[in-house]
Formats: sequence, C-alpha cells, structure tokens
Amino acid sequence: MNELCTLLSIQYPILQGGMGNISNAKLAIAVSEAGGLGTIGCGTSEVEEVEAKIVEIKNGTSKNFAVNIAIGVTPHTDELINLVIKRRVPVVSLSAGNPSPYIPLLHENGIKVIAIVASVKHAKKAEQAGADVLVAEGFEAAGINSNLELTTLTLIPQIAANVKVPVVAAGGIGDGKGLAAAFVLGASGVQMGTRLIATEEMQVHDVYKQRLIDATDTETMIIGRNVGRVRRVLKNEYAEELFKREHEGLTLEQFNELTTEKQHIQGAIDGDMKQGFINGGQVSGLITDIPTVKELLDGMVRDAKDMLSRSLDQIKSL
Repeated sequence: MNELCTLLSIQYPILQGGMGNISNAKLAIAVSEAGGLGTIGCGTSEVEEVEAKIVEIKNGTSKNFAVNIAIGVTPHTDELINLVIKRRVPVVSLSAGNPSPYIPLLHENGIKVIAIVASVKHAKKAEQAGADVLVAEGFEAAGINSNLELTTLTLIPQIAANVKVPVVAAGGIGDGKGLAAAFVLGASGVQMGTRLIATEEMQVHDVYKQRLIDATDTETMIIGRNVGRVRRVLKNEYAEELFKREHEGLTLEQFNELTTEKQHIQGAIDGDMKQGFINGGQVSGLITDIPTVKELLDGMVRDAKDMLSRSLDQIKSL
C-alpha cells in the first residue's frame, strides 16, 4: 500500500492544491470522492466563509479532505486554526509561512499536518517540527512561488533523500506521466492545482478554462521577480501591463496592491482579462480537455502504471 495513501486514508496519492479564494467545496468534494485528497483553500477569506465551505464538504462526502491555511497570506491564522479544530477537519496543510507553532496543537486534536516547502532546508525544519507530510513545490507551479526558483525535477530527489516523512511532488504535474515521474524521483504522490481548474467541477469562468485549453508551452510568465514576490500567471492583458510597470519601478507595496485576491477573482471568476490575472502553472501547455475529476484521476493512475511498466521494460532491455 502506498505510504501516503495509508497515512491520509485516501485511495490515490493525489492531492488538490489550495487555490486560495477561488477554492470551492464542489471541486474538493469531487477530488475526495474520486479517491484523492480534496482541499479547501482559505486564502484571505473570512472565517465564516471558510466554515461554510467546510460544512458543505462534510455534507457532500464522508471521505477525507484537507484545509489549506496560507499562514503568511491570511490575516486570520489563529482563528482558522481554532476553526479546523472545532470542525474536526482531518487534514490541514500549512503554507506561506513557518508551520512550527501550529503543528503541536493540531496534532493534539488528531489532525494530520501537511507542510508546503520549497527547499531542503525548509523540509528538514518542517519535519523536525512534526509535519506528517511534505509537499515539495517546484518553480513550475502556479501562483505565489518561492524566490529560490528550484524546479520540481531537481527539488524532489534532494528533499526525499533528506527526510523520512512522505514527500509529495508539486509543480508541473497534470497527467499520468507526471505521476510516474514523481514516483521515480522519490515522491510518494503528487499535488495538482492548475490541472484541476480545467475540470467540469471547478467553478471558475469558462474563459479561464478555455485559456488553459488554448495555452502553449510558453503561455505562463513570472511577475513580481523585481520586487521579490515571485508569482507565475498565465499571460493576459493585465499581467503584461503589470510586468511592464514592474520594470518601470513598481514598489513591492504597489505590486501587492495590484495582485490581491480581488484582481485574482476578477480574472478567474469574472473572466475579466483586462482588470484581473489568472494563475497558471507550466503544466498549462499539457492541458487539452476538460474531464470530470474522476476521469482525470482514474486516467492518471492508469497511465502512470502503464508508463512505469513500459519504462521498466526499457531498463531491462539495456
């Protein structure tokens, strides 16, 4: 049995990324029902809004799910920690900050903890703090990214060699080949964000989904590098203008004001490509259809088994 699946009580070693304020219970339910670990992202949402999503997912599935708390993004970290304890959330993922202060309390209440990391140093610290699972996120991933800019291909084997807890690969993964590659690199599973946006259950604007379908291999861009706030998005009018202003001397404060959840929602939910941006990982170029979540996960596992079997045959023939 896969170590990650056993630990999190899931069928497939596939986790959903948090997705911030565009996260919704419908997608999380679909992921959990399909055998993965559905996740509700808190983003900067009010506590009451997050609680409503937790109630909805509990009413929609008896399977395990997670809540992602972006420590360095939300102004409600302590309240959200109390909320997941109160609502008996089985798994919590902590990102965008130091998870150490929160892990003991979550463990005391029977909650498994996933820590999002982007370097070997961060991975070791999170493991020492008691994290049950580490999601190692490479630079290919969508949204706010590590300034270290390490790729998934190089990051996963280094972290896997330096920790004992299960490692989950994130960044650039969206099909069976990616799942198979993650196993070979030393990971116990994968986490996906961008690929799950292009599914029937994801509640975003059709313009966003079509943008992913139409995307080529060079359709993503990095904004915020000049101000130390690296973020990967899909190219659109708003992002191009923001990139131009950034290189004309935009400050970090100004950049943050122009990349709030408001502009993210305008792009992702309202489909406004002139007044909002849309996150997108480098996996965007691999997306060609909009399946159901179940079709996607079943297909990934089937294809991963096939790829690993064929790869083994090739190795044996050497």
